[in-house]
Amino acid sequence: MFRAVPVVVDADDRGVPTASGGRSGRRRERLLASSAALAHFRTRTTSMRDLPTAVKPLLARFMSDAGAAVPLVALWAHGSLALGDYQSGRSDLDLVALVGTELDGAQQAELRAVHERLIADVPLARSLHCTYVPRGDATDTARRHPTWAQGEWFERPVTPVSRRELSMGAVVLHGPPPAGLLPGVSDRELAEFIRAELEDYWLPVTSSAKAGLWLQDIWVDLGMLTFARASVTLRDGRLITKRQALDELCSMGAPAAVVDDIRRRRYGTNLLKNPSASADRRARRAEQAREFVRAGITALLARDESPPPGPVPPSRLTRRPLPPA
Repeated sequence: MFRAVPVVVDADDRGVPTASGGRSGRRRERLLASSAALAHFRTRTTSMRDLPTAVKPLLARFMSDAGAAVPLVALWAHGSLALGDYQSGRSDLDLVALVGTELDGAQQAELRAVHERLIADVPLARSLHCTYVPRGDATDTARRHPTWAQGEWFERPVTPVSRRELSMGAVVLHGPPPAGLLPGVSDRELAEFIRAELEDYWLPVTSSAKAGLWLQDIWVDLGMLTFARASVTLRDGRLITKRQALDELCSMGAPAAVVDDIRRRRYGTNLLKNPSASADRRARRAEQAREFVRAGITALLARDESPPPGPVPPSRLTRRPLPPA
């Protein structure tokens, strides 16, 4: 989700003076932290042979079937699979395919059929999402590309978060790596995207009118984890995993019971034991999570901090529609 993001007496994020190296010092620290994270990230999975055994047959068949439908130049994985945080049966398989031509209607129909057949034969394929980008189309970062995700065929751009993940350490499943084939992402563009996602999408979702959504596990999980990951990226430019986001939530003072509930559901072994199954517990958990995320986003957006240096993005990318109440 990843989620997008002045010795000189300095001020911390709340405007309290500190004895650090100032705003420029903070930026140098962020760059060093980002460089360290990048060096660590590049030691992670880089090719098909290093992937979890459970996903190899699925991805091998997908490459074969998709390659028979369209000219497949390259196929890259990002998200939890590349970050080393993949949980079989719980994580999505986030892919970007570079194709050799603009896809016409017939090719798009065939790709959709590829995904539908795969799901019919391999249940794990329900979590496989892929965006198809024509080769050479690397300048218009807001352009929407044909995509299969969540059982639907639609169009969306490759977001700055996804492009940053790919530039840091994509799993190269086929063809060349993404460097030079996809546009890079400045710190400013990443921060702008993440703040817009929080303001335009997540903040409205935390309103009382959407309270019913938070009774569902998926909204509690995504809301809490997205906020934690966005906070870290806006603070120091790093992208973190969902597992790391749980630790971040603890340090942010998130409700411990809610964090433990997410950790059990994502990383636990006994999924049949659900302490949030009762209606009262779900209602309490929903309210705690919604209020925590809403207060956190409000404070984060109100924080007065200059964006990192770099070109200003031309516009905000089009957001997803808000879900029904």
